[in-house]
Amino acid sequence: MNRTSAARVTGALILATGVVTALSVPAFGAPAAPVTGSGSDTESYPAELLQAVQRDLGLNADQARVRLANDAQSGQVAESAKASLGDAFGGAWIDQASGRLTVAVTRPGLSVTGADTKVVTNSLSQLTGTKSVLDLMNAPSAITSWRVDEQSNSVVVEVNKNVRDAAADQWIATAKSISGSVRVAEVTESPTPLYDLRGGDAIYMGGGRCSLGFSVSGGYVTAGHCGRTGTAVSGYNRVAQGTFAGSVFPGNDYAHVRTNANWTPRPWVNRYGGANVIVRGNTEAAVGAQICRSGSTTGWRCGTVQAKNQTVNYPQGSVRGLTRTNACAEGGDSGGSWVAGSGFGQAQGVTSGGSGNCRTGGTTFFQPLNPILSRYGLTLTRG
Repeated sequence: MNRTSAARVTGALILATGVVTALSVPAFGAPAAPVTGSGSDTESYPAELLQAVQRDLGLNADQARVRLANDAQSGQVAESAKASLGDAFGGAWIDQASGRLTVAVTRPGLSVTGADTKVVTNSLSQLTGTKSVLDLMNAPSAITSWRVDEQSNSVVVEVNKNVRDAAADQWIATAKSISGSVRVAEVTESPTPLYDLRGGDAIYMGGGRCSLGFSVSGGYVTAGHCGRTGTAVSGYNRVAQGTFAGSVFPGNDYAHVRTNANWTPRPWVNRYGGANVIVRGNTEAAVGAQICRSGSTTGWRCGTVQAKNQTVNYPQGSVRGLTRTNACAEGGDSGGSWVAGSGFGQAQGVTSGGSGNCRTGGTTFFQPLNPILSRYGLTLTRG
């Protein structure tokens, strides 16, 4: 860091932390016990929330209700304490074993109703000020994150020990020189952004572009002519997405892409200009039914099912079992989603090919979804 940067950082620290002054804070009384009981006297919570808490925290229904009620109560107590204590407030946290709230204070003799107290060195405003200074420093890639850790009353800097280098050590040394509250924790991985898989979004293979069909366990399905087995694919944002784990074309026109950990399968189809369509199932629509499709070139287009089990003779060879529609599509829409039924929530298939365009109209064929799921043993992602 050059002298100008160091001066800017030091000045920022002074502005961020300020001067801690004595406060006249009332003693709030003895700590209250966490919420207990069967949960019958606690607030009513949505079934989806209770199910998620039970699944992810290993609780039964009553325990989940009590936990949620206790967390809400603790949050209110913590906010009240923060407002009342001012610069004497050092943070707050819930003990995972006991369920009790602890409020950190910088002056002995303070108590907070509804919480235990712990005397600490640094106020939360001081810790936050230190972190704000670190936010101004350009961190090398080995520094993965930094945060205020209220439980340890410190600012924790995480560094990937597998790629730690001299630049990281210099950054850490500068951070520690700013405040004694800075401590270092080594990790073994660096975080990466996470992205959603959504039907109709663009996918890229080398110089080509297609569209994503439907999310499945561990990836998605699309058209086989978009890529051969082993072909690398990137997402709508050109971030590496995975590879074609299986692909058939001609004969059929389907493929399975296995994605990496940066991508999360979602039960969504891009409606382009409207809310996402939520995929609820894969019940096949009848001939004559209204049907819509999503693709990265022409967006959201609709028509009707005209015929099923049609064989189409493409220049590359014949493809059997396609469904014919009068919805339009163009290049780049290949592989995109087709949906029908109530709320368009029933997944139908992926765009194969056709004739015409979306200016003059045309005929478009799609590869039905169910044979793809069966061929690769995939599970459709549903909402």
